[in-house]
Amino acid sequence: MILPGATLGLLGGGQLGRMFTVAARTMGYEVIVLDPDVSSPAASFATEHICASYDDGASLARLASECAAVTTEFENIPASSLLTIAEHIPVRPSATAISIAQDRIIEKQTLRNIGLDTVDYHVIQNESDLERVIENIPFPAILKTATLGYDGKGQVVISNSSDLKPAFQQLGAKPCVLEQRIDLACEISVVLARSVCGHIETFSVAENSHKNGILDISIVPARVKPEVSSKAEKMARILAEKLDYCGVLAVEFFVDKNNKIMINEMAPRPHNSGHYTLDACLTDQFQQQVRTLCGFRPGKSDLTAPVVMVNILGDAWQKGTPPWDELLKNPGVFLHLYGKKEPRPGRKMGHFCCVGKEIEALVDQAETLKKVISLEKN
Repeated sequence: MILPGATLGLLGGGQLGRMFTVAARTMGYEVIVLDPDVSSPAASFATEHICASYDDGASLARLASECAAVTTEFENIPASSLLTIAEHIPVRPSATAISIAQDRIIEKQTLRNIGLDTVDYHVIQNESDLERVIENIPFPAILKTATLGYDGKGQVVISNSSDLKPAFQQLGAKPCVLEQRIDLACEISVVLARSVCGHIETFSVAENSHKNGILDISIVPARVKPEVSSKAEKMARILAEKLDYCGVLAVEFFVDKNNKIMINEMAPRPHNSGHYTLDACLTDQFQQQVRTLCGFRPGKSDLTAPVVMVNILGDAWQKGTPPWDELLKNPGVFLHLYGKKEPRPGRKMGHFCCVGKEIEALVDQAETLKKVISLEKN
């Protein structure tokens, strides 16, 4: 067990790192953040900010010598950096788990090998693969880069076979996966925490909707049949167990019109769709990240009330600073801003949660408040 007073290391200092750091400092730990961004959102809460690249040898050596354990904020940290640190102190989740999530091809192959359903897909390594897949997958479809794709980036919708080659070139002719479009009923996600000894706590299933590839709103509990929620939780647990995972894990699912559940992707870290846990759960996902990193069992994850979470993007600043008073005058609305200085369109700047008793009333409130702070046109 790593007790309060010890120093924890964090690779990545964005909003997820900021919220991890707040949780860790509140629980009595020191935190050293390694992030190349001089204005890293986590830096203002960290004990120390090492402003250096993620593969800087001297900085990695400092983390290994000064920290009791290290975790990450996002999955695109070089696996070699994690392996270097792991030679000296615990790294949770492991470099192996993170490297799986870094590559959609490896990720989907891993899921299939475990026996978990995914959308039908084909691997595109080069142009010679294009003709082969045209005959084997119906259109429309989605072409996604195997690496470095997030929030809708690195994706192109393919309407027909003639669009495929131009889209592949548009994505840099890099390895891709071509996924079949499905008759989608909804998207849901499961966030869980698993200890080094295998204890698992799952949070309530979230129902998610996206705009332009970016999560827009999460509704909890998800408005799906109980058997759908139950199966999604079971699939997420199986994945965590098969990977011998330690830490917070998010699993995103597609649900089709026949209630078939397929894994879209995994995220080896706290997740945007789990931000509701900050205001509506006994233990939030960042406290779980601290607990599992330090060798403790996850805290109880019970949902205390229905909740709707809304992302706040940089678009909300197009007419100036949003009217935060319109949010905060509501006693059941909770605002979280990430400390980012530049509000660019599509950039995640914060979120708010509407907490109450009736889920449909909360959805209505959330949609109204989105218009009030200019997240949508009136």
